[in-house]
Amino acid sequence: MIRLILSELLLFACAGFAQSADKLEFEVASLKQAPPPDGRGVSVFCRGGPGSQDPGLFVCENMSLSNLVCRAYGISYYQLIATDSMAGMRPMFNLDAKVAPGATVDDLKVMLQNLLAVRFKLVVHRETRDYQKYELVVARNGPKFKEGADPPPPPPKDDDAGISRPAPPRARPTLDKDGFPALPPGQPGMSMMNGRARLFYPNMTMEMLAGQLSGQLASPVTDATGLKGKYAIGLFWVAESRSTASDSDAGPTLVQAIQEQLGLRLESKKGPAEFLIVDHVDKVPTEN
Repeated sequence: MIRLILSELLLFACAGFAQSADKLEFEVASLKQAPPPDGRGVSVFCRGGPGSQDPGLFVCENMSLSNLVCRAYGISYYQLIATDSMAGMRPMFNLDAKVAPGATVDDLKVMLQNLLAVRFKLVVHRETRDYQKYELVVARNGPKFKEGADPPPPPPKDDDAGISRPAPPRARPTLDKDGFPALPPGQPGMSMMNGRARLFYPNMTMEMLAGQLSGQLASPVTDATGLKGKYAIGLFWVAESRSTASDSDAGPTLVQAIQEQLGLRLESKKGPAEFLIVDHVDKVPTEN
């Protein structure tokens, strides 16, 4: 009898935990349409939250609804198959959210999923389809990048305000002597102007790089390098639509840049890939 009671209590506790996980929410969340661009450049980013140096505050700026859905479900943009109404949506959104102590990275995803379900009435399901994919491997002569550096400390925030959002850089984007975007020294991120792109992350894993490449190539990229550390990854390239045979000075394509600048290469494969299908989404979110 005692064993039976204990078993029932354990099952009840597990069921209770599963229900609470499904209802994970931000302590406070403000989701608003971002103001229109003011001519000084637009920063698009998410930062903070569990696993970062600012675990209690999760901030996104100038994110489209598609961006937020991809972030919530941990997928690349190519894996999202949206409704016609969502595909035509242009507003960008700012999100300021306070995260409870002890939340994990996976908890944050569920919180964001639940927020989108409430505010946009988002309904999705997953499907597996055959798709072109790549494996990221080390090229013959080995990698050309160095071990990563510790990231800078987080910007200060006003604790008295409850939720605060560090202001992103507002300087007008500039180009270097070769016509590629110039990122501020030491600042991580990616910038693209006129079909030319630059990426820099001072503390990037190969898994993170594979995820970044998945989005740029619109195909799944799996890390098969065997490199387990964090590295300083810098890369510049020209979008293939801008690079032609008659324009030899345009610059390297992304595939060329991966091999020439990083000492890595992409091996083409074909196999199953998972996609997220949007069944329903409202065009306008409910009020905060």
